[in-house]
This record gives sequence, structure tokens and C-alpha cells, in this order.
Amino acid sequence: MIAPSILAADFARLADEAAAVAGPPGTGADWLHVDVMDAHFVPNLTLGLPVVKALHAATDVPLDCHLMIEDPERWAVGYAEAGAYNVTVHVEASRDPVALAKDLRAAGARAGLSIKPDTPIEPHLETLRHFDTLLVMSVEPGFGGQEFRPSVLEKVRTARRLVDTGHLTLLVEIDGGINAETIEDAAEAGVDCFVAGSSVYGAAEPGRAVQALREKVRASSAHRGWSG
Repeated sequence: MIAPSILAADFARLADEAAAVAGPPGTGADWLHVDVMDAHFVPNLTLGLPVVKALHAATDVPLDCHLMIEDPERWAVGYAEAGAYNVTVHVEASRDPVALAKDLRAAGARAGLSIKPDTPIEPHLETLRHFDTLLVMSVEPGFGGQEFRPSVLEKVRTARRLVDTGHLTLLVEIDGGINAETIEDAAEAGVDCFVAGSSVYGAAEPGRAVQALREKVRASSAHRGWSG
């Protein structure tokens, strides 16, 4: 699965940018990744709930909302109610992630949990049993265009093993520095969904860039896809 990140898109033309990566199943974007930042949890301010509502009305591509915000218990359910397909919160920010996952599901969304590059996965394995998505950050959250940190792939491998053995039931997603050079290593580690910003929206034809990234994943013979 490929999830272009609109953080790298033209904010003045978001509907057009969403359309540029949409396409028939298997060719266009699977999800549209929406980075919500509050200038508190991360040192950047992007967009919020009104823009997500407008995007939901403008595109049929499922919205994957990544909330890099303080106090997600206060705000996250609103994104589910606005039509987001998947709403991801940070384990470093949530007071009670298990309860929040239940609330997100009750509001009609899948629940995702994200971990920063320096956050170990092991203390949160029991918590992840209550989530649909694990988002492994391969850069420090806050700004696009950063360099991929391959050390995070060990967390991906840990999650992949637990999914394959039935101890976890979730989709493994990665975000940060994903491009034609890094995506195969991430796929071989066991990633299911790849967030790509600059490598898609920095291309002359974003739709073709999505297809090219998907072909790179298919070329990685060690990758075992998530079928849920």
C-alpha cells in the first residue's frame, strides 16, 4: 500500500493534489496521508479538522490522519467523525491509548498507534493488541524531507514477526524518508503501508511516482504483504 503525504503537496491546491494520486485500484494511492501538527507536540504547525473535512468531501481516497498533537484524547475522535478512515495517535502523547483506540473504532475509524524513532516498541506490545495500525516513524516527526533512519527497521521486524505468528493483528506502516532508494529495505523488513511525501509530490507526475514506488515494493521478493 502506498499513502502519499499531503505534507509535501501544494496546500493551495489540495483537492487537485489528491486527484493527482487517485486512480483505479492497484495503480493509484491506497490512502492519502494527512499530517496534523499542533506546534506543541512537534515544532511545526500544519492543518486541522476543517481541512480534513474538506478533503474528505473532495476525494474518494481513504484519509489516513496522523495526529502529531498533544492531548489526542480531546481531538482524535473528531477526525474519525469527520470521515477519516484511519486515525493515528502517538504513544508518547496519549494518556490512555487503549481507551482512545476503542473510542476511535466506535466513531467509525481504524485506530493507529505511532512511535517515534527513539521510542522502543517492546513496552507497548500489549497496547498494540488493541490497535489496527502501527506507524513506525523513520524520521523525527515534525518536518518532511528528512533522511530515512534505517535503525527503525528492527522495530518493523519485531512487529512483523508478531503479526506473522498471530500475536498482533495490525497493519505495519512506515513514515519518513521513503523513496525509491529506501522503500525496498522497508518492504523486506515487513512494512505493509508506505507513506511517501517528497518522492511523490516532488515528482513531475505524482500518479506515476506512486506506481513506481509500488513496483519497487513488488520487486522486493522478501516482502510478505498484509491482507487485511
